[in-house]
Amino acid sequence: MKTDTQSDRRPVVVGLGEVLWDLLPGGKQLGGASANFAYHAQMLGAESWLVSRVGDDPLGREILARLQALQMATDGVTVDPRAPTGTVAIEVSAEGQPRFTICENVAWDQLAVTEFALAKVVRADAVCFGSLAQRHETSRAAIRSLVAATRPDALRIFDINLRQQFFSLAVIEASLQLANVLKINDEELPVLARLFGLQGGPAEQLAGLAQRFDLRLVALTRGARGSLFYSQGSYSEMAGLATHVVDTVGAGDSFTAMLTLGLLAGWELDRINRCANQVAAYVVSQPGATPRLPAHLCLAGALSLNATR
Repeated sequence: MKTDTQSDRRPVVVGLGEVLWDLLPGGKQLGGASANFAYHAQMLGAESWLVSRVGDDPLGREILARLQALQMATDGVTVDPRAPTGTVAIEVSAEGQPRFTICENVAWDQLAVTEFALAKVVRADAVCFGSLAQRHETSRAAIRSLVAATRPDALRIFDINLRQQFFSLAVIEASLQLANVLKINDEELPVLARLFGLQGGPAEQLAGLAQRFDLRLVALTRGARGSLFYSQGSYSEMAGLATHVVDTVGAGDSFTAMLTLGLLAGWELDRINRCANQVAAYVVSQPGATPRLPAHLCLAGALSLNATR
């Protein structure tokens, strides 16, 4: 007989933060790091929930309809009666790299703790949050309260998201103190190295962050050059996968989703790293942040919680 810890139930994950429209050269696409994460976690086999906020306007109603079309639950997405739905203007370089202009004072800046959101994070196996959604004091307080309400054994993934001027040392430090997993890219790592006085190269800096904030794992993504993990004295390094890049929007969020589910499934670091690179490589080959993943990447049967959790 299986015990509760040996259950084959799907892992429960929650994305906390922004949902918005990415205004790309080819038209608008559903976006926002938390929404992207929740979508990809669901595609990969999780029971996935998004906690966010939209405006009481046509763009907000269109987001809710789009989420429903993607078969994502919208119960955790509240509607703000005054603030508009978030939008981000994105210019894409010839190399597929995005440049963001993020509208301020929008609905997800007013994210609130609801009974529904609290109930979901209390039963979650993992929550994922970033720095951008904490730019306003209202959403910042809500996100910190929800992360703090998770079970002691839950993964609390800080997918740092340094955009424009919307971050500070105080927000980053408080978030790292709440988190037990950090995901960062190669443009963000030098910023943290400067803020925290980290010495050495990337490998030493990852170890320094893990030790300073008692992190279970630090994952560094490096675009076409692959990724580097540090966890409890061990490293995992993977080369990038050759792919045709359409745009890189949402690739990091899909990487984080695979990283999260691999950790919950108890996989070895190299397997998690390899699979996360495969998912991200597919996403950059498609337009927008939420393409439908091909069947061979959707490993629902392999991602149930195992006896190590």
